[in-house]
Amino acid sequence: MAEVAAPPAPEAMEGVVSESAAQAAPESVPDAPVVPEEPEHVSETLYIQNLNEKIKIDVLKASLRGLFKSYGEVLDVVAHSNLRMRGQAFVSFASADIAKKAMKEVRGFPLYSKPMQISFAKSRSDAVVKKIDGENYEAHKARRDEHKKTTRYSNPLKQKSKAKRLATEMDGAAAAPAPKRPNVQMPDEYLPPNKILFLQNLPESVTKEQLVSLFSQYPNLHEIRLIPTKKDIAFVEFMDETSSGAAKDALHNYKLDGENKIKITFARK
Repeated sequence: MAEVAAPPAPEAMEGVVSESAAQAAPESVPDAPVVPEEPEHVSETLYIQNLNEKIKIDVLKASLRGLFKSYGEVLDVVAHSNLRMRGQAFVSFASADIAKKAMKEVRGFPLYSKPMQISFAKSRSDAVVKKIDGENYEAHKARRDEHKKTTRYSNPLKQKSKAKRLATEMDGAAAAPAPKRPNVQMPDEYLPPNKILFLQNLPESVTKEQLVSLFSQYPNLHEIRLIPTKKDIAFVEFMDETSSGAAKDALHNYKLDGENKIKITFARK
């Protein structure tokens, strides 16, 4: 009868198992360090870029104010026509929460056919400091003025470059007349408040009595003027802008004849 080999001793098996396990186990990979995300810098002021440079500054500022005022109190709108600031603006709100909501919903909006690029401003505007932290406004203004002097006037290379650029621009201006700016008109939706409302898309059968009945629901109605040669438009005048604004908000897109919506905007000043 053949002898049956005895099983190896536990001590011998321990070495074999340990060696096999070491060969089968994958190499341990150290966990990658977790990089914490930097908190988003939030400010009461929005920095807007990619604005249409053909729009006049006063029109652009009024348009931005009209666009953003629905989100909350707009403290200030800053825009300049100089070369360094062209196509840019700053819109300041009463709180950072308002600014954050406005940026989220308006970013990319095509104002005058150009989508706006919006981010938070790196520092507080004068209007924000004056409103929220009035006691430190003078100190803020002094720091800002000192920063301007340091960054704009202390570098001789910048001064020389600026002088050269101005000289070139003056030579160019003397050589050829400046091209005329196109007369771009502000869209009706962004017109500033006015006590006179402009009505469009009225049914041709509308009467003055109908409009009086409709708008007299709101206080301080002064006068309604129809245009005999163009029956689908009219003007409605109130005693003040607050009253006209209330009527405009309530009756815009109202179906006077049950079908067509009337368009109501502030009249152009």
